[in-house]
Amino acid sequence: MKLDRLISMIYMLLNNEVISASELAEKYGVSQRTIYRDIDVICAAGIPVVSYQGVNGGYGIIDTYKMDKSLLGSYDAGSLITVLHSMSTVFDDERAMETVRKLQTIQKDDHPPNLSMDIGSVQVYNESLRALRSAIMDRHVIQFEYVNGRNERVTRRVEPVSLHFQYNAWYLYGYCRERNDYREFKISRMAHLLALPEQYQRVHQSTPQRMSYENYRWTDHVDVILHFSKESLARALDYFYDAEKSFNPDGSLTVKLKLDNDVREKKLLSILLSFGDEAEVVEPAHLRRELKEMLEKMLKKYAEA
Repeated sequence: MKLDRLISMIYMLLNNEVISASELAEKYGVSQRTIYRDIDVICAAGIPVVSYQGVNGGYGIIDTYKMDKSLLGSYDAGSLITVLHSMSTVFDDERAMETVRKLQTIQKDDHPPNLSMDIGSVQVYNESLRALRSAIMDRHVIQFEYVNGRNERVTRRVEPVSLHFQYNAWYLYGYCRERNDYREFKISRMAHLLALPEQYQRVHQSTPQRMSYENYRWTDHVDVILHFSKESLARALDYFYDAEKSFNPDGSLTVKLKLDNDVREKKLLSILLSFGDEAEVVEPAHLRRELKEMLEKMLKKYAEA
């Protein structure tokens, strides 16, 4: 659309001292003659575009021309640029990059960025995210194979609603047709993702209803005490940063936390196994026994090899 191209060109000119007609033509997939006409239209709108001659010539906007910066300050723009740039990398989103270029006209050059963010992942993971986002925008029903919390491989058909990034992982929120209810699916557990031709008509709530940590009340929990050697401090802090922690005189670490169900106990034991002999369950006794049984089963497997 010509109007979209003109708006985009204005921000390109604002963000570059000089940009050639050939560069603009290549970016927008039009001829240089079309670019010349677009420049005339921009000038007619009152935006002072200047033509520079020579080998490195092209078009630019005079330095005295300023955009209205009353809506966003430099700090706001910088933060938004960081987030949008990271999102555009994950989703290969040219529209997000256009917004970044617009915001860069507000951000001051003499203020280097003090925040960076990279929520990208391996290419295959990003491809799944892009496919899911496309299905959400086009309202296509999707189908995929999923490994649930009971380690069962199931096939699900879902009306995708939104994507969420939390706890260092991506999740899909949508209406599961097999369960006739809303569910969250962890993207890393999906396989054979397929967007079906069918478009859904149901109107969905946009986000899942989550209980905040502050409002959570422990109704049935287990108090756990863990001990980590000084050689494993960094990893222990990465895993248990929100638990109660105390450093011991010998450099080791004691961690106290609460678990509310069997699933979380099993996950905790799996994490502790990755620490080898650098971690120990101090309490409760039943968790020590379970970890011991897991180790004995592992030893038995290797003894038979």
